[in-house]
This record gives sequence, structure tokens and C-alpha cells, in this order.
Amino acid sequence: MTVHPYLFIPRRWCGSAVIAAAVLVASCVSSDRILSVEDPDIINPADVQSAAGADAVRVGALARLNTATSGDESLFLLGGVLADEWINGDSFIDRQAVDQRVIPPADAFLTTADRAINRARLSGEQAVQLLKQYRPNAPGWQRAEMYFVQAYTENLTAEDYCNGLVFSTVVDGREQYGKQMTDSAAFVLALAHVDSGLTLITGNTSDDLRVKYALQVTRGRILLNMGQSRYAEAATSVGGVPTSFIYRELHSLTSNSNAIWSLNNNNRRYSVSSGEGTNGLNFGTANDPRLPVCQGGDAVCKANAVTQASRDDLGKLFAVQLTWPTAASPVPIVSGIEPRMIEAQAQQADNPGSAIATLNAARTTVPGLAPLTDPGNDPARVNQIFRERAFWLFSTGHRLGDLRRLIRQYNRPADTVFPIGPWHKDENYGTDRNIPIPQPKLNNP
Repeated sequence: MTVHPYLFIPRRWCGSAVIAAAVLVASCVSSDRILSVEDPDIINPADVQSAAGADAVRVGALARLNTATSGDESLFLLGGVLADEWINGDSFIDRQAVDQRVIPPADAFLTTADRAINRARLSGEQAVQLLKQYRPNAPGWQRAEMYFVQAYTENLTAEDYCNGLVFSTVVDGREQYGKQMTDSAAFVLALAHVDSGLTLITGNTSDDLRVKYALQVTRGRILLNMGQSRYAEAATSVGGVPTSFIYRELHSLTSNSNAIWSLNNNNRRYSVSSGEGTNGLNFGTANDPRLPVCQGGDAVCKANAVTQASRDDLGKLFAVQLTWPTAASPVPIVSGIEPRMIEAQAQQADNPGSAIATLNAARTTVPGLAPLTDPGNDPARVNQIFRERAFWLFSTGHRLGDLRRLIRQYNRPADTVFPIGPWHKDENYGTDRNIPIPQPKLNNP
């Protein structure tokens, strides 16, 4: 039996003199000592001021990147349901609002996703500082990967959110609120972090190349976002990245499930979209081998442990993706296919034949994909390459940014890009085409 040495008094000692003595002793103990409790779940800044602490923050940043991408209900899913990759399959109002394009700033799911992506970004920033101070001789790729975490999250945020982004930081354990910035300024910041990371990689190990390629692809992606005048530079940036390259997030059956599988295949809260709101692509019915899909309850779905024929809201159709068929399926958040898409987009304006050849070379890596032909005019060519990107990069955080790029860079009206007309549950689609700044951030000074 463990007892407090000052407060436990055996029954046989319960004389008044003994009690008085115990009270006297207890009164000599500092209240700070009695009330001070060490919480093992709280990591204070002083706890990581060491080489081991710096490495722990680095590993933690990677874990938070996992949560901010495919390990939780992140912008991969929420951005996709705002765009045309997914439709809502349950009765949660805040999910429905995103699907319907009528998002309130206080949307609970987007607030959680925003916190996740900013925690990953901030952890990467802190890890860079700690590694530089306490592990200056660590392999360069380790600090470079932390710059990748920052650049990746900053770019994804700028792709999906409206202007007025805020990237806050922590100095000496205290929050330092950032100033609002435009999406364009965020792309510039992300590009600077990519370049900082690339300068640190001097080796040729598998880790060096893994981080280098991830940074190169992210650089090309950022430059695409910065405008058509940067397309050639974007293509140059991704040169040398093999088509087979994959930077993946890992998941497991017992913890850290693949959230795409969880919320679509398992919990039926999302359903693969097809022709959503007039303008949406036919993701669920295209029979494209890059995006295998079954219908809930059919033989293929049952073979993949999806036996329900309806969504969680009991609606039909219930379209189930099979790219990630289990809770443990890893998700590529950066891949060597994206450089080929970037190169093709850079070629398209001046040399559409080369663009088609680049797209077709990528298609040869998947059995069953027939070669493309030139559609014959520039608007159709733009549609073609954005469709290719959509199927190659499905639900990996690209589609919402691409739809916004069609409006921003190609002058497409929003009502020709986003889902419009009657919403599939009730009423009509709204006009939102980006994620709003969350209410908690609006409350910040």
C-alpha cells in the first residue's frame, strides 16, 4: 500500500498529541511541493533541448504530417469533397456543408484539419531549429526533410484556402501570431523552404534521394501554382525524378489507419463521386485502372470486405475506392508521376505533341490504359491534362488546387469548374470554391 508520508496516520496512533504532531509536520511542507504534479503527456520546451530531443521533434513532425494527410480526415478528403472527388455519405451537417459548398467558418471538421496541418508545419519548423543547434552533424537529409514538411503543408494550405492565411509560430514556448498573407505570398514562402532543404542534401544515399526527390516535386508543384510564366521552371525543377519514385505515408491495421479507407470503405461517410453537379469528372464510373471502384454490396466490394450496399445515410449509390483497400494501405503523398504531369503541362502550350507523348509514357506504367490522342484545340487539351492529373493524383490533396488553378490561370468561370445546380441531397450547391479561414483563427488578435 502506497501512502502519503504526511497524511497517513495508523489507527493505533490516533491520540490527540500524535494528530497534532502530524498536522505540524504537514504544515511545514511547501504547498508547491504538494500541488506540483509532473504530467508525462506534456513536453515542455526545455525537455527537447538536446540531441535526443531534437531527433524526437523531427520524428514527431513526420507523425504529424501523416495525420495532416492520409492519417486523419484532412484536406485530402475535405478538399476532395469540396471539389468533385467525393460526395458526402452521412448526416453530419458540417461535412454536408463542405460538399454543398456552403461552408461556415466554424465548421468543426475543417477546424480540426486546419490544426493538424499547422501542427505539422510548426513541428517541422521547430525541428529545423533544434537539429541545427543540437545535432549539427546529423545527415543533411534530416533537416532537409523538415523543410519539406514546412513547404508541403504551406503549399497545400495556399492551394485550398482563401487569402488571409496565418502561419503562427512559437518562440521560447510562447505563441507568436503570424500576420495574414495572400496565397501568392504563401507560395513564395513554401518555395523558399524547398530551396533551403535542397541545399542541405549533398549525399547519394536512399534517404538523400528520397528527400531530394520529394523536395523537387514539391518545388515543381509550387511553381505551377505561381502561374503559367513559371511552368518551364517547374518542369526543370522536376527533371531527374524517376517516374517510379514514391514518398508514402504508412498505416497499420491496429493503429493509425488509412483515413481514406476508414471514411469511405469502412464507415461509409464518403462515396466516390461521378459527374457531380454537372461539371464533376466521372471518377466512380470511368472504369479507369488508376482508380478501381466497386459499388457497395456487389461481388467485388464483398471480396474487399465492403458488404453494405448503401452509404451511412442509407443513400445510394455507394461507390468504394479500391486503390487503398485496407486500413494498412500506404498512401503516396508525393510521387514520380506528378513530375510527368508537370512536364506535360509545361509542353502543352508550345508543343502539344510532346505533351501527349509525355502523358502516354506515364500511361504505359499501368496495364489497361490506352494511349491518348490530341483532342485538337487548346481548351480540350487543358481539359485532358487536368483529367489525367485528377485520376493519377486522386484524393491526395491536388484536386481542389487544380480546380482553383483552372479559374485563376485559365480564366475558366467557376460555374464551369465546380459542381453546380441541385445538390444530391437537397437544395442547391452554393458558391464556395475555397476553404475559409477557420473561426478560431479569426478570433486571434
